[in-house]
Amino acid sequence: MAINRRETIMRLLSALLLATALSACSVLQGTPQPAPPVTGTPQEIQRSQTQGLTKIGTVSALERGSPMDSERVIKEKAAAAKADYYQIVLNDETVIPGQWYAQAILFRK
Repeated sequence: MAINRRETIMRLLSALLLATALSACSVLQGTPQPAPPVTGTPQEIQRSQTQGLTKIGTVSALERGSPMDSERVIKEKAAAAKADYYQIVLNDETVIPGQWYAQAILFRK
């Protein structure tokens, strides 16, 4: 009898955990928003702002310093590629302290 009750409780908890996990996934998906107006320099955008834009490539940067230094290099490379927008998908410190690796996707209107 105790085993059946324990199994019932575990099934209910499993179902509750699954429902919670699935509902949490919807929080990660943003509602599509328009990209900001094009300016003379590339602008960083979020994933929810990429709808309707043309992907023109990717760039990466390996830079010593801080995360802002690798973001600066990404912006410079986006400008050199004549991109209107860029989305940074990765900006992480490497195994070498103070060395940052970043990747971004470039877009045009």
